[in-house]
Amino acid sequence: MTQTIANPKAPLLEVIHLKKYFPINKGVLSRHVGDVRAVDDVSFEVYPRETLALVGESGCGKTTIGRCVARAYKPTAGQLRYRDAAVQPRGTRASDATADGTDLATLSERDLIPYRRNIRMIFQDPFASLNPRMTVFNIIANPLKIHKLAKGKELEDRVAELMRQVGLRPEYMRRYPHAFSGGQRQRIVIARALALDPRLVIADEAVSALDVSVRAQILNLMQDLQDQFDLTYLFISHDLSVVEYVADRVAVMYVGKLVELASTDNLFRKPKHPYTEALMSAIPKPDPRLRSKRIILGGEVADPANPPTGCYFHPRCRYAQERCKVETPPLRPVGDHLVACHFAETLDLAGIPAVSAS
Repeated sequence: MTQTIANPKAPLLEVIHLKKYFPINKGVLSRHVGDVRAVDDVSFEVYPRETLALVGESGCGKTTIGRCVARAYKPTAGQLRYRDAAVQPRGTRASDATADGTDLATLSERDLIPYRRNIRMIFQDPFASLNPRMTVFNIIANPLKIHKLAKGKELEDRVAELMRQVGLRPEYMRRYPHAFSGGQRQRIVIARALALDPRLVIADEAVSALDVSVRAQILNLMQDLQDQFDLTYLFISHDLSVVEYVADRVAVMYVGKLVELASTDNLFRKPKHPYTEALMSAIPKPDPRLRSKRIILGGEVADPANPPTGCYFHPRCRYAQERCKVETPPLRPVGDHLVACHFAETLDLAGIPAVSAS
């Protein structure tokens, strides 16, 4: 099990040595010739009522992790230990299930049913994730019908209440998705995710498809709902300015691996991994006093089907040494960070200074 930064609470979710490989088949006989290592031995924890952000470039594996946690994908290897006293597999005592957690990676589709209620997803494109032939009422009510939690007048009242909670007027429930704006459609998606009273919500680029003016509204809504319903968020995003606003902790990924994890303030002010430093330099800074030189990474992102030896980042790292080319750095504690870099203690990396009150 990975070493973690001390936290007095037991984690709601433990991701332990998670791997998800997609096979590469070629030829008439579809011969297996290799694998795309979308997620390659990733471990982290998510604590109750916190927001943990997964960040990185497109293709780094963050969305794949979210879909593995939701069991839309079955992991190739590793564990997904989920702790909730209210849910346990058949034949297991609640005390046992809560103490050790239930490994979602090994459950059958039938045994996953109660966990489908507790772990829900908010998708990137609100229009693509809504059935255009279903009314808003049917979209939000569908999870309640599937799990047989409400029907008739009770179902209609529940949908109306969910719409009010996300800032929509209940009288619009008979309309279709095309009649709503992008921000309103994302509110519908959020209402559907909340219909089953989940504990863990996976937000996969939840605001990236929205206008800047609407993003703040949706982010504020999500934070209000988190306080109201004691939600835990796994927030997947490539937008670090959004992550800085919403996240309690940030996990940085590069080519399927976790390279750094720390509290949001520590990570943004004093990164320990060269890749994190490069990401920080790309964030627009409105205050001229805080502007720094952009770090342009050379080369291309490593191919997850044929990654380099040693540290995956070493071909693009300006601090790389011979050791980086042959030895894979483990994810280890360095101060208040977990970082996968051989020289994390000696590097003096630039982050984003806090804006002073003056």
